[in-house]
Amino acid sequence: MRQDLFGQDVDLPDERALDAWNDALRGFMAHGAATADRLADCLAAAPDFALGHATKGLFLALLGRREMMEQARLARDTAQRLAREGGTPDPRTAALIATLVACLSGRMVEAADILTRHLRHAPGDALAMKLDHALRFVLGDARGMRTALENLAPAYGADHAAHGYFLGCRAFALEETGDYAAAERSGTAALEHTRDDAWGLHAVTHVHDMTGRSNDGLHWLDGREDAWAHCNNFRFHVWWHKALLLLDVGRIDAVLSLYDHQIRSQRTDDYRDISNAASLLLRLELEGVDVGGRWSELAELSQARCEDGCLIFADLHYLMALVSDGRQAPAHAMLRRMEAQARQGGDDVARRMARPGLSAARGLEAFGAGDYGTAFLNLAAARGQMQQAGGSHAQRDVFERLCIDCGLRAGYVVEAESILEDRRARRAGRDDGFAIARRELIATARGAAQTTLAAKRIGATR
Repeated sequence: MRQDLFGQDVDLPDERALDAWNDALRGFMAHGAATADRLADCLAAAPDFALGHATKGLFLALLGRREMMEQARLARDTAQRLAREGGTPDPRTAALIATLVACLSGRMVEAADILTRHLRHAPGDALAMKLDHALRFVLGDARGMRTALENLAPAYGADHAAHGYFLGCRAFALEETGDYAAAERSGTAALEHTRDDAWGLHAVTHVHDMTGRSNDGLHWLDGREDAWAHCNNFRFHVWWHKALLLLDVGRIDAVLSLYDHQIRSQRTDDYRDISNAASLLLRLELEGVDVGGRWSELAELSQARCEDGCLIFADLHYLMALVSDGRQAPAHAMLRRMEAQARQGGDDVARRMARPGLSAARGLEAFGAGDYGTAFLNLAAARGQMQQAGGSHAQRDVFERLCIDCGLRAGYVVEAESILEDRRARRAGRDDGFAIARRELIATARGAAQTTLAAKRIGATR
């Protein structure tokens, strides 16, 4: 029995297979572009490695794409067969297989809990730690993410090979639960210890976004491009974060340049890439920016994914692209499919599809039709549970912005202002450029209303 770089036992036949496995582990921690290739090399050298097949299945399942689910099921079946043939599987292999089975059955909460239980007995298993972190991120379970990492902290001292990556994960969990100062310290330490920890770097960028420090965020990213240049499509997401900071300080030309040359440099249909692009374009349009024909390619790709139904976060961004490009028929058909999936119930995906998914989706459809009142009421109804849709505060903020703007357009000024106050409270008590501009609109509207009322009173006394 050999040990991998994180000190965990692995049933691999030789050093070649072990080296490939370790490379895959490093790649997963760093969001490396070569991760899948290194795992494939490991399985080519060790085709009977049940843990490797279970890991492959989980990587595929996390992609949130319907066509990948069949490949993930094949990986599950192979892992289960190999585990049976080898007798009683070791606890790590058994835990990852059980996690994969739960994921493919739509029981995402159970999948994360299986990993959490495994980690109580093997806290130094960095693969399981990162998988648990990823699943709870998809679930929007920020509190669970933070609790899990705090419980594991004693196992990830400076001598652990995943120390830096652990700090990066912890930074993100701290940020998502509002502990911004601690998050910034942890993310900075992560990058100092592990130069390719793109997740930790991006967690600090989240802090700058949530605390209204856009110029500081731009300074943080400048000169650190090597920390995410090696990444898979996660690198597009880091560029997206830079674009958000640029948008906040009004550098629109720079935002559009980043969109064209980085964020959509590869026109993939990965839901994460589409969500980056769609949410940025909508933010730009809410600021009155003409984005030209950029919606078209996103809508074309989204239309082909209308039947996915794997993640509500993905579906909402597909729908965002469709309504923004004026594709009402496929948008309506997608909403009908979401309603049918929600009625079926029975798993975590369907429950999230029902709530908050349907309210948010109906809000998007109404927005596309110019029915801002209906859009506001539906988006406002979804607000309290939008975290259940997954993603981060920064990613979900596009729905918050849209809700506020629809409220203002429909005359729900008091309600929109209340949402602005709630948004500010969650952003370290600070307003960003978006909020400042909306408060000015509200003040102007109130001033105009008071002037009109005064004029009516004067007229009535004559």
